[in-house]
Amino acid sequence: MSRKKDKGINPDLEEAISNLLRETMADPEATLTDKTKILDRALKLEALKAKFSDDEWGSGFLGNDDDEDA
Repeated sequence: MSRKKDKGINPDLEEAISNLLRETMADPEATLTDKTKILDRALKLEALKAKFSDDEWGSGFLGNDDDEDA
């Protein structure tokens, strides 16, 4: 039997990125590059969470434009 995979972000991954962000920002030895990389990962995770939570995300690309009525 096959298991149905849950849709969404793995909570362990969310927690790991959150912890890494917290630790990196608090580390005085962390470079600006290190901090920027983890910020980018956290922002990407938030974008993915928004995508999963919005069922209509991206659906407007195939629809009719309102400008065509003119």
